[in-house]
Amino acid sequence: MGSIIETSSSSCKGFTVIKGKHTFRRKIYPLERDDLDACQFIILAIQGYVGVFTMALPAPPIDGSPTVATLALISRLGWKRAGTRFNTRGVDDDGNTANFVETETIFTTDQHCVSYVQVRGSVPLFWEQQGLQTFGQRIQITRPHASQPAFERHLFQLMEEYGSIHAINLLGQKENEASLTNAYARHLQIARAALGDELGITHFDFHNAVRIGGHESVVRELKRMETIVDHVDKFGFTMCDATSDELVTDQKGVFRTNCLDCLDRTNFVQDILSRTTLEQYLLLVRREWLHSNTLWTHHRELWAENGDALSRIYAGTGALNTSFTRSGKRTLAGVISDATKSVSRAYINNFQDKGKQVAIDMFLPLMKTRPDMFVLGFQEIVPLTAQQIVQTDPEKRRVWENKILATLDRRPQKKCDYVLLRSEQLVGTALLILVKSELTAVIRNVEGTSRKTGLRGMSGNKGAVGIRLDYHDTSFCFLTAHLAAGHSNVEERNADYRTIVNGLHFQKGKTIQSHENVIWLADTNYRIDLDNATVRALAEHDDFDPLFAADQLRQAMDLKAAFAGYEEGPLLFRPTYRYDLGTDVYDTSEKMRIPAWTDRILHRGNALDLAVYSRAELRGSDHKPVFARYRAQVRIVDPVKKATLSRMLLESIVSTGPGESLDEKLANLTLPTDTTELPPPSTDEKSWWDTAGGLVPIAEILKLDLYRGSNPFVSPAASLSSSPSSSDEELYSHALTLQTPMAPVQATARRPAPPPPRSQKPTETSDS
Repeated sequence: MGSIIETSSSSCKGFTVIKGKHTFRRKIYPLERDDLDACQFIILAIQGYVGVFTMALPAPPIDGSPTVATLALISRLGWKRAGTRFNTRGVDDDGNTANFVETETIFTTDQHCVSYVQVRGSVPLFWEQQGLQTFGQRIQITRPHASQPAFERHLFQLMEEYGSIHAINLLGQKENEASLTNAYARHLQIARAALGDELGITHFDFHNAVRIGGHESVVRELKRMETIVDHVDKFGFTMCDATSDELVTDQKGVFRTNCLDCLDRTNFVQDILSRTTLEQYLLLVRREWLHSNTLWTHHRELWAENGDALSRIYAGTGALNTSFTRSGKRTLAGVISDATKSVSRAYINNFQDKGKQVAIDMFLPLMKTRPDMFVLGFQEIVPLTAQQIVQTDPEKRRVWENKILATLDRRPQKKCDYVLLRSEQLVGTALLILVKSELTAVIRNVEGTSRKTGLRGMSGNKGAVGIRLDYHDTSFCFLTAHLAAGHSNVEERNADYRTIVNGLHFQKGKTIQSHENVIWLADTNYRIDLDNATVRALAEHDDFDPLFAADQLRQAMDLKAAFAGYEEGPLLFRPTYRYDLGTDVYDTSEKMRIPAWTDRILHRGNALDLAVYSRAELRGSDHKPVFARYRAQVRIVDPVKKATLSRMLLESIVSTGPGESLDEKLANLTLPTDTTELPPPSTDEKSWWDTAGGLVPIAEILKLDLYRGSNPFVSPAASLSSSPSSSDEELYSHALTLQTPMAPVQATARRPAPPPPRSQKPTETSDS
């Protein structure tokens, strides 16, 4: 099982490449550790570049035999903000930057092993660039006043890993890049006050230097810049004695180089820094190798290949300027090659990178933060006054809609847009559904409705709001509800639930039970049947099992009095009700309400997989809101194949054999169902209820599943509770107690069918 991991320097600052996995391996039982190692379950994988050259270098005159040396270059691409050129820019809120690469130059002989580390990464600000503006991509700095924490977090992580940091910014002074440079400088100046003087920056306009003096001038100017030269000397390199494995010297810091893409200009400058540092080592140990053509040819080739490899990952083509890196000269062929790569990048960035970005996000995985749909349920969104109950004010709901959409639009790493699909409100209860804009074409049959339960169904201060939809060919029903309050009013809450289930209808007769997937997000108001002190003490110590055992909703579900057939995730968070407003302290008012899990999310549907169920630690209400994240399987029916199959079935049904009429064939077609419990069907001469005894015993009728689904090809799922009024139930119960006549009168004419009771509370069974 492979994993892409963000790696660190192999210097003595700490080898964190395998830190997490090493900790896991160290803690398991020794025999299991041996098995884990034997099966090679943990495989370290890096994405980036590895190049190695082995060469013979001249030896001292005393010895005469050549010295075998190895020159290697290893680049490790970070995974925490991985992606393609125009889809992944800047920094995220955790301080991870796009195209972050750690590059290590390693030179070994029989005497020493030398390592030199550099890093590159996108400018650590919140900024974007649209790729479709070919050859004139405009930079947009997003959240300019909110990026300092992420900026400092990024630099703090670098300093914690490498020590001192000196940034080399290669952006130009044109308007497009100048705004990014100015913001970079301002943020770094503020960060130095918090992080200290071990943080510095040098601004070098690479394009301007090349335009004036060519690529050769870049080498000369960098070697003359005091800030660069001083930090090359200050940082040094890591060197170990090859015979004793002892550390001789340690690298004290790293250069963090960036341009706009952190590809071509960055690779060019990092090549210069690598050579400069390697020359420092050679000055100390073997001056004659400074003029080795073999060594520097291999060094240039490694950096050219490194630039191409990293550029292919991020931009889709090889790097620019690699012809100069390889040969040290700027040729016509190199100019043509760079122009060709620029055109190829424009095409790839505009037409291929979006799909590649999706694949990267799925593989890592990084798509969990972009759900297809957001469903938000509110209770008491407006004050429950008489005026609001009579005429609901939708303004508060609209404020919430606009605020939520604006928040989603400002989120970092935004890669999709959301639109408000539908909202519905019943006084203080409101339901909002937001979906990705790209999915609006495949979401159909969106309907909303509501059901009042307050004041015997006349008032909307309590009740439910429902929205149903078809996502491709799978149906979903979302409900938010506010049930009866009061610690002891359990039966009222159960009755509210049954009223909602029976009375909430969508168009064309669709009910809650008609849907494959149903999710309730509600203030159920179910309480905990324990005394106040006990509940608070158990909650304080996160001892949830005794609380859950006394939970009224769980008891109602066990008795099938409400929410039968529904499932809920484990309650691994403290009761959400009731808090002093603006605090994390349970109710200290005169009423001293007993804490309870009043706010719940329940679901029904075989295609639903609950991934997260928790509460949000917000203080804007006397409740703590709960949230859940679901994964769902969505069925997509091919309309062409469906039409073809329908036509084939119809043709097979209406086709007749020799001497067979269509009526005869249709009469012989029956559905595979168990009819042993049923009386014979009615005919023109006799009705099914005209049995030999004159009556069909009531017990036989009760054996039938009156709540079975209407589709005979679908096995019945757990049915929802119904809630007839008490008067209907009493009448029906009284009818069942009536004595059956001893000598029933034989039917002489066809009588109307006996009407079943309007509703009957069934004996429910839950899904197994």
